[in-house]
Amino acid sequence: MDVARITVGSNFENCYIVINDETNEGIIIDPGADSEKIIDFIESKNIKPVVILITHGHFDHTGAVIDIRDKYGIEFYINELDEQLIQKKTYIYGDLPIANHYLTDEQELEFAGIKLKCIHTPGHTPGGISFLIGDILICGDTLFQQSLGRTDFTGGDFATLINSITKKLMVLDDSVRVLPGHGDTTTIGFERSNNPFLE
Repeated sequence: MDVARITVGSNFENCYIVINDETNEGIIIDPGADSEKIIDFIESKNIKPVVILITHGHFDHTGAVIDIRDKYGIEFYINELDEQLIQKKTYIYGDLPIANHYLTDEQELEFAGIKLKCIHTPGHTPGGISFLIGDILICGDTLFQQSLGRTDFTGGDFATLINSITKKLMVLDDSVRVLPGHGDTTTIGFERSNNPFLE
């Protein structure tokens, strides 16, 4: 398994593609903008996308979903709580149709021979989902290197976010690599010891 990161959009959002090395099939997570850039990368590596997963409904994580969906004829998943805010055209949330499927807490899924676990991590948004894939955590805007997601937009709540991080993420092994929605990769162990918001 390999994980490619493509940084897109004016907010420098991290779109990830989780790739099965044997079949070259890929799971696209948070295609937030610059659909042509994402498609060019996919085509250059001969990746066969099988699904789109969305950590949360903000526009900078959803902006290229429709283009990617239509290009490859694949489905997309999101948590229903964030979809409700999208359907209400809530500020800062993206513009998406009804999802093909919903992501739920503790849900275990398998695509392209890659198993992942969904962890509901609300706080940045009500429907925030983190994906645990082996020793890799793709967590959207829940947790960053020595920081965490904003909570001042509609649906955000600081206490809820801290609870999600401490009760859902800090219970993971120190060695788990954290791939955030913006910025650099970190680890659970590093954040446990160095994140000022978790003291």
